[in-house]
Amino acid sequence: MSDTTTIRVTRTTRDTLNELAARRGESLTDTVSRAARLLEQESIGHDLAFPLRDEEQAWLDADAG
Repeated sequence: MSDTTTIRVTRTTRDTLNELAARRGESLTDTVSRAARLLEQESIGHDLAFPLRDEEQAWLDADAG
């Protein structure tokens, strides 16, 4: 098994994660990893939703030739 550690969560959160893992047919570790990845992607999406800065737009508009 890979390097692991323990985190504290409420019983409700633990039960929810266990239920999600069971419904998905995967381990609790895989479910928590997937949840963390989805939160990371959500954060990236929020960052990308902001308008480009002037220098970013200029870079995109630059002639690549």
